[in-house]
Amino acid sequence: MKKISILVPEDAVLASIDDPRMMFAGVNEFLLASGREPMFQIELVGMTSSVALHGGRFTVHTDRLLHEVERTDLIFIPALIGDMQEALQKNAQMLPWLREQYAKGAELVSLCIGAFLLASTGLLNGKKCSTHWRSANDFRIMFPEIDLVDDTIITEEQGLYTSGGANSYWNLLVYLVEKMAGRPMAITAAKVYAIEIERKSQSPFIMFNGQKGHSDEPVRLAQEFIEKNVGDKISVEELATRFAIGRRNFERRFKKATNNTPIEYIQRVKIEAAKKGLENGRKNVSEVMYEVGYADTKSFRSIFKKITGLSPADYRNKYNKEAIL
Repeated sequence: MKKISILVPEDAVLASIDDPRMMFAGVNEFLLASGREPMFQIELVGMTSSVALHGGRFTVHTDRLLHEVERTDLIFIPALIGDMQEALQKNAQMLPWLREQYAKGAELVSLCIGAFLLASTGLLNGKKCSTHWRSANDFRIMFPEIDLVDDTIITEEQGLYTSGGANSYWNLLVYLVEKMAGRPMAITAAKVYAIEIERKSQSPFIMFNGQKGHSDEPVRLAQEFIEKNVGDKISVEELATRFAIGRRNFERRFKKATNNTPIEYIQRVKIEAAKKGLENGRKNVSEVMYEVGYADTKSFRSIFKKITGLSPADYRNKYNKEAIL
């Protein structure tokens, strides 16, 4: 029987503690119902015997304290809430325990912005990681040595798993069920919990908000210029000249400050504006395309799909109520 330890950190999101418990307890129930033995022993593990969450509105009682767990197979790290620096300080005691258990063979799973706690162990350095797209900029600043892939729902590398934002971690839970209990059980779990199986990207949900938490003033001004002139055709050469920086130096500084090349940034700003145009009102795809400065339908559709994972028409049909009528 596999041992599953679900961490109960300070400042954790309650749902991301109970959801993995419910998923794997559910798998045990499905197995029993089919005449088989349960596969998982599930425990809540914390630094104290009870942890108050969400401003004291809820209290979670743990089954074991960290030092009482000698060895486990799978550890879930739930999402955290509030100021990440403060949350990490409150839970610093968990870091050596996580490193110790990983060294003993345990696999570690972060859900949503639980990735900040997993990243703080140092185990993700040089590896791919996902987290909620809203936290991507802060994550890159705090952990530049980690390869953040914020459009991806699931990453797996050397026994370390991470998931995208919010409820997308259910896809990681189903993925782990399939890995441990087989495809038929994963399909059963997906159907019982109404999860869209095989969803791999959180791109359709991302709202682009350019990284401006840097100290490169000309780059910040260039970002603002791009955002204020979304309907214009803007070249990298024009931007470099406008802010009196050589093109190669401008591109290097822009990439370093924003984690996007200037071309990528221009595309993402235009596509974000296009998304808003498609979400609201009765404008068709061509009208929105022209408003954000594209004249080539094929190019617009290609870039839109690359960034959002959907075609412009599919995106409009998905998010615009008037398009459905």
